[in-house]
Amino acid sequence: MIDKVIMRRGARDRAEVRIVWRGGATTELAVMLPVNGLAALPRQDEMERRICELASKGVYDDEIARILTTEGHRSPRRVDGVLLSTVRGVRLRHRIKTARQRSRWPKVEGRLSVTDLAARLRIPPKWIYTQLRRGKLLTFSDPAGRYLFPDEEKATQAIRKLREHSIDHIDLREDQPHEEGYCYG
Repeated sequence: MIDKVIMRRGARDRAEVRIVWRGGATTELAVMLPVNGLAALPRQDEMERRICELASKGVYDDEIARILTTEGHRSPRRVDGVLLSTVRGVRLRHRIKTARQRSRWPKVEGRLSVTDLAARLRIPPKWIYTQLRRGKLLTFSDPAGRYLFPDEEKATQAIRKLREHSIDHIDLREDQPHEEGYCYG
């Protein structure tokens, strides 16, 4: 049982807590506290310099947030890590732009996503989604639900034929055995 708790605020982001147990034993802890703004963090200057350094090298915001978290930094209203929004805010305030926006989906070797396929064929992604929904274009999807297409000329030619109405459907799934490659008709 606890007899009393004594809390002494040291810095703006830290408090020292002393728990006095019945019988006289004590436990002392240092507790991190959320703060209102970036300027209230004791290592704010160091964190901003590190964000600018990494962003200038082309490291993406999510990776910078992960690196800073492992280095012991944190966002103002958090006690356990750096938020993506904190990194983005600092980077933009210093007018550092990313080279390109990274997709949330990593590339899969030998596969094309819907947007990759649409760009290659110069067709709208919506047309591909419509064919998938209608069952005229069958392909496999990864565990996250993203449709993936073989990155092969034979598959792209078949999709062109589907778009030109030369064939009615295509089955690009690899688990379906086809003697002459992909099944279409």
